[in-house]
Amino acid sequence: MYLKHFDLSERPFSITPDPRFLYMSARHREALAHLLYGLGEGGGFVQLTGEVGTGKTTICRCLLEQVPENVDIAMVLNPKVTAAELIATVCDELGVSYPAESNSIKLLVDILNHYLLDAFARGRRTVLIIDEAQNLSADVLEQVRLLTNLETSTQKLLQIILIGQPELRNLLARDDMRQLSQRVTARYHLEPISRDEADAYIRHRLQICGASKTIFDKRAVDRIHALSGGIPRLINVLCDRALLGAYVEGSSQVDGKVVRKAALEVLAEESERSATSWWQPALAGGLLVMVLAVLAWQHLPWSITSERASSHATGNGELTPGSVEMAAAIARDVLKSAVQDAPSAAGTEDIPGNSAAGPVETLDSLLASVDGSWYRAAWKELFAAWAVDLPDSVKPDFCDYALQYGLLCLEEQGNWNSLRQFNRPAVLSLTAADGSRVPVFLRHLDGSLVEMMMGNVLYRTTIEQVDRFWYGDYSLLLQATPGGRLYLKMGDRSPDVAWIRQQLEIVQGVRIPTTDVNLFDFHLQKQVLEFQRSRGLIADGIVGKNTLIHLNSSAGREGVPVLQPVHPE
Repeated sequence: MYLKHFDLSERPFSITPDPRFLYMSARHREALAHLLYGLGEGGGFVQLTGEVGTGKTTICRCLLEQVPENVDIAMVLNPKVTAAELIATVCDELGVSYPAESNSIKLLVDILNHYLLDAFARGRRTVLIIDEAQNLSADVLEQVRLLTNLETSTQKLLQIILIGQPELRNLLARDDMRQLSQRVTARYHLEPISRDEADAYIRHRLQICGASKTIFDKRAVDRIHALSGGIPRLINVLCDRALLGAYVEGSSQVDGKVVRKAALEVLAEESERSATSWWQPALAGGLLVMVLAVLAWQHLPWSITSERASSHATGNGELTPGSVEMAAAIARDVLKSAVQDAPSAAGTEDIPGNSAAGPVETLDSLLASVDGSWYRAAWKELFAAWAVDLPDSVKPDFCDYALQYGLLCLEEQGNWNSLRQFNRPAVLSLTAADGSRVPVFLRHLDGSLVEMMMGNVLYRTTIEQVDRFWYGDYSLLLQATPGGRLYLKMGDRSPDVAWIRQQLEIVQGVRIPTTDVNLFDFHLQKQVLEFQRSRGLIADGIVGKNTLIHLNSSAGREGVPVLQPVHPE
């Protein structure tokens, strides 16, 4: 919408990773240097941590592009597995065969050890990269530590790189983790970028898209850095919305005022904390007056409300720091009462699908009523969308159960655009007022409307309402390759490669030359790269979960459920 206005060739601040927009700050270069050091070390652990959105995944992608020829990489993206499943995943990544029905850790370790010894004899080194490592359980971490015991008389056979959020540091600092912590040979915590780096980051992305003049003025950059905390992902979100705001106002430049307005829309909590300090007293006073007037209109006891208000005021009538919170609490009570008393003709927004004749129930109250059955109920609905029954006898992890039906789990963090792009029903993880995680099944998404199953209640509401409780965690299912391989790269040889080749030929409308259909060769990698670029994916030439799910959609696979449009009753 704003591209022509600013003379840009494409959106410069899309949150979809794109290697063309890579900007390596000093911190990112140092973090990459630590990981490259890990590739050259002879065993032990390398640890990289950082807040969500600081660029850990970008650094990992850079690392994969610089892997030496004699190094084999095994990448674990979903660490929420058992010890046996983790070792099996490592074997899968390395193309190591093992008995399909085996759950014996000893057998799997012996098979892996035999492979590593053979690789070492051939002059090859093996590196295991575990992303989102903060989600590893203590038992699995201990098994990971034991993998570093695989060695010859002179050298370790496996180098392990742990990448995760700051919680990983806390996890490894525990007393029962000291044996693993002592084996960490390099640690690096990726801090948010500085103000000057944020300025360079913004200019870099704009220049890639053809900008020839300054679009964000100094005060705009100052505010963006302050509101985002220097986190690149949040910088992208703010800049994108600010460009749209400037376009709507007909301005050729983004200033601090436009950024402030953008923040109120996309970063409500953060911007309110930083931008309201100067008008909090006025807001509190006005809000109190409004609330008291509403209460009077409803003939509620004035004495109670006045007593509550006066307890938060000083002798000269000034409001104390608790005034805003107290006023907000009263407002919530009034609004909740008003919603509960509203007639059923209020519409479909925030109304459960089966409540036309009953009282309206808010999203807050539904989340507060969650019980232990909701987790299974959400996943049961997700499996049902794929025409798979989830018996009560099946215990979590449900992702393991999905493999029996040729389905793989994608557990990610994203936003509504991510879900629209995948176009798959999903289990969202919402956060209730008490901080508990509440799984719900998202079955429809249409514009700003969503339709969810919450426990056994069908609930229709708006994206804006759900955003108050959703921080981007979701899980969905995708069809696996015939052999169940999740990670295919150049040099791999298996029937799954032949299947990928066939799907790409259908989607791209080309014939991919080869002398071995089972070999992931240069010609196949070229087509994978072209497909990834056309879908806005990271163009790394590797067929992983994201590439696979887009390939499923593009090839028109039968029996694949999608997020159908919502049709309010």
